[in-house]
Amino acid sequence: MSEEKRDTTGGILCDSHLHTEFSTDSESPVRSMLDAAVERGLKAVCITDHMDLDFPPQEGMEISDGRPPFFFEMEEYFKTLVPLREEYRERLDVRIGIEIGLQPHLGERYRDLVQAYPFDYVIGSVHLIRRLDPYYGKLFEGRADEEAYREAFTETLRCLEAVSDFDSLGHLDYVVRYGKHQAEEYSYRKFADEIDEVLKKLISMGKGLEMNTGGLKYGLGFCNPHPDVMKRYRELGGEIVTIGADAHRPEHVAYSFEQAAEILRECGFRYYAEYRERRAEFFKL
Repeated sequence: MSEEKRDTTGGILCDSHLHTEFSTDSESPVRSMLDAAVERGLKAVCITDHMDLDFPPQEGMEISDGRPPFFFEMEEYFKTLVPLREEYRERLDVRIGIEIGLQPHLGERYRDLVQAYPFDYVIGSVHLIRRLDPYYGKLFEGRADEEAYREAFTETLRCLEAVSDFDSLGHLDYVVRYGKHQAEEYSYRKFADEIDEVLKKLISMGKGLEMNTGGLKYGLGFCNPHPDVMKRYRELGGEIVTIGADAHRPEHVAYSFEQAAEILRECGFRYYAEYRERRAEFFKL
């Protein structure tokens, strides 16, 4: 592990998971997110707008522009972000990334996509279980949260076995944010068999695991994934931890990063990772 030297004694100074108006679920101009990062004293950000290929419309979803949900024009994306990267260069290191929605049948399409553009960082996230996004609630109808959570972890492993063109797995226990009773039916111990298989697969692939502070924002009381999952990742030999707020509005940029840094230290980590040109760089917490 090599550490790039930075003028700091530690702390998280890069938010690697931000959404803008390019994402279906955000209306925030890119500039507003960058200005918020500067105000919070960050040194770097990575814009990672949603690209969920073959995302089926969900009951209750509003689509106003006629485009498929969670899809945007990549040429327009780079045409917008590259000049802003230059404009903010003296104040903020702006990197260009993407969050792809993993599904087992999309391995080849995502490989072609991420190889066609000069991304700094690619998050791979599971947003669909049986073609249902937990956010909209239908996944939990007529079943216990525990059953849906177990299915989500099993589906995550299936996705990892089929899609490899990403750098870090986003918000591993995302599904718990939207359960009828959230964490009441969730713990690492309860799903240890399924989660361990996911973590082992990530490590064998050389992929990172994201700590996503959105869980705190959504009232879970913990980041995604739970600290017990982060500890287990470390025990199994995992070293690559990326950090993002999953912010869709300026006020959530770098959300609870001080708390996140402390959690990671308690889990045994001393460094976190940022990506530049698809290569991990490590910084002291």
